[in-house]
Amino acid sequence: MRFDFLIVGAGFAGAVLAERIATQLNKKVLVVDKRNHIGGNAFDFYDENGILVHKYGPHIFHTNSKKVIDYLSHFTEWRPYFHHVLAVVEGKKVPVPFNLNSMYELFPQKYANKLEEELIKTFGYGQKVPILKLREIPTGELRFLADYIYENVFYGYTLKQWELKPEELDPSVTARVPVYVSRDNRYFQDTYQLMPKEGYARMFERMLSSENIKILLQTDYKEIIDIIKFDKLIFTGPIDEFFDYQFGELPYRSLEFDYKFYQAEYFQEVGTVNFPNSNDYTRITEFKYITGQKSVSTSVAFEYPRKYKAKSGLIPYYPVPKEESNVLYVKYLKEAERVKSVIFCGRLADYKYYNMDQIVARALTVFEKEVLS
Repeated sequence: MRFDFLIVGAGFAGAVLAERIATQLNKKVLVVDKRNHIGGNAFDFYDENGILVHKYGPHIFHTNSKKVIDYLSHFTEWRPYFHHVLAVVEGKKVPVPFNLNSMYELFPQKYANKLEEELIKTFGYGQKVPILKLREIPTGELRFLADYIYENVFYGYTLKQWELKPEELDPSVTARVPVYVSRDNRYFQDTYQLMPKEGYARMFERMLSSENIKILLQTDYKEIIDIIKFDKLIFTGPIDEFFDYQFGELPYRSLEFDYKFYQAEYFQEVGTVNFPNSNDYTRITEFKYITGQKSVSTSVAFEYPRKYKAKSGLIPYYPVPKEESNVLYVKYLKEAERVKSVIFCGRLADYKYYNMDQIVARALTVFEKEVLS
């Protein structure tokens, strides 16, 4: 059988592009993925105890883009969900991102009042301040607060997650979890904070349900590329892998999960609890909060960061955003620009620390500007 497009990867980037090409252009698409399921790292499933869990860690959908929500709403209904995260700091569980409520949990009220006044005076109520910017304050109470938050909330967690100090990463990483001059305990403040009502896997099934789409799982595209006839290739995997690591491996971080089941209605107070300064794991996620499922028992995941190496059996989760990484990526990007028959799209192919909504938006843009052109 001949295909118009061969798409490597059945995650968000691959699924969105496959759906658009199949339904809007009436073209034949073959989607190939190494894993035994569609949905990429967003895949969820019911475990042996009947609890809907996220196989690759918590995936909380949030966006300010109405275009993204309108698109995905063709394939799922939604349930509202506001994610809450606590971090264990000096034996207390306090809201993250660190906010005014966190401060009052950790400091005497009189002193917290003083810090609150200083924060609002300096930055304004409702402002989000990256920790590295807060640490630019040279002296005084806010410098003390900045150092305290850095040492107790950011430093240990970042070291475990990335094996780098916060200042060794691109500032965009620590800016993802700013100090929030507010009493809003929600982890995100996006306009749309929703979860697919029936889960991500069901949403992906609907996205890829066109008769024009064929899916081949548990298959490395290199095994079939010489025997499958197609006109155009869309690659959503690691860009360095595509070019056989000719300039060396791009650095990624990986994760491993230890799933545990408890005969209790709930295991912890919120969806995720972070452990910046203790234990080998970075966080524990309890999925019932996220999915809205009701049950007398519960399943949780303990999350352990791992260094990624090609052919290690681990999955590359996060590009490592720092200057050296970008220099190496640019070499691969220049190679990609020379290959006119291939479109690169996705977190790994673009080597960008995308959120899910950003990947969807990127794929829709690629369809409009590169596929249609």
